Amino acid sequence: MALNDGNEGALRLYHFPPLSKKPLEDSVTPSQETINCQQIELEVEQMRRSGFDQGREQGYQSGRKVGYEEGQQQGREEGLRTARSRLQQAVNPVDKLVDELQKMLSQYEQRRRDELLLLVEKVTRQAIRCELALQPAQLLALVDEALSSLPQAPARLQVLLNSDEFARIQELAPEKVSAWGMMADATLESGECRIITDVGEMDVGCNHRLEQCMDALGKNLAAPADAAAAPADAVAHHSQEQEK
Repeated sequence: MALNDGNEGALRLYHFPPLSKKPLEDSVTPSQETINCQQIELEVEQMRRSGFDQGREQGYQSGRKVGYEEGQQQGREEGLRTARSRLQQAVNPVDKLVDELQKMLSQYEQRRRDELLLLVEKVTRQAIRCELALQPAQLLALVDEALSSLPQAPARLQVLLNSDEFARIQELAPEKVSAWGMMADATLESGECRIITDVGEMDVGCNHRLEQCMDALGKNLAAPADAAAAPADAVAHHSQEQEK
């Protein structure tokens, strides 16, 4: 733009006043602050993502470790259960075999005891018959022993004997036959003797005494077998508790 300063034809250039530096600085500063804020935000976002990724990786590794340990523990427990189950399946036939064998042994021992008792009883009866045949007066000793055990002499007394033995005793001790009221009884076996009094009856025959002796002998023979079976039963019971 040109202005006329009084001289025609003379032109003078018009210079605009220079712009202030402060407005220029103000115009530049917001742009730099914006750049700085964006950079900070970018760095913060990068740090946030880095921390998130790092936390996720740590959580993954930690969870993986815990899961691995739990899996190992579960695997060990399952393996033990499977091993116990297979072992039990393998042991069951053996246990049954042992039980059957124990039963067979028990039955054998029982038969052996029974046979032994029968043999002892048979031999004893034969010995009694021979002894009474040679010395029938042995029955008198049994009667005398029984009468001595009474608290007082009975008011009524009668002694019953086998017919053959009564005949022999009548020859050997007729006074006893008369004093004790001995009589023959055809229903009594050899060695049998019954005493009848006013208060009751007593069986003092050889069979009765032999039965008492055989009962005691049978109990004595059964006791060692029961004692031997007890540890086996205890071991079997302990094995079953462990399996449970």
